[in-house]
Amino acid sequence: MKHVPVNPDEVEITAIRAQGAGGQNVNKVSSAIHLRFDVRASTLPEDVKQRLLARADTRLTNEGVLVIKAQTARTQELNRADALARLQALVNSVAEPPRVRRATKPTYGSRQRRLEGKAVRSQVKAGRGRVSGTD
Repeated sequence: MKHVPVNPDEVEITAIRAQGAGGQNVNKVSSAIHLRFDVRASTLPEDVKQRLLARADTRLTNEGVLVIKAQTARTQELNRADALARLQALVNSVAEPPRVRRATKPTYGSRQRRLEGKAVRSQVKAGRGRVSGTD
């Protein structure tokens, strides 16, 4: 897998309060991380930007800003590291261009097996008709 580094200066990180259960601690400590990364304004290679923007991802806004929220850990440092790692993994997943699929013809053997299966199925279905016989 190809590795395209993300410039940390282009990432906007904000500390927010985490959601969910956590007792008194969750109400007074801003340990969750809200990461914003503007894909269009970044220094990523143009082809990587296009593939990243083309993804059907709910974390990507209409303006081309990628929003990642990390709140699994109890500390801000661990959540920051998690958010940056998830951003890097997402960029790396689109760094390699997808392989071009070339159409191929089915082999002679696969065509024969297909027709053989159709003939067997035809016989099974033909045996399901009304039985005509002597009364």
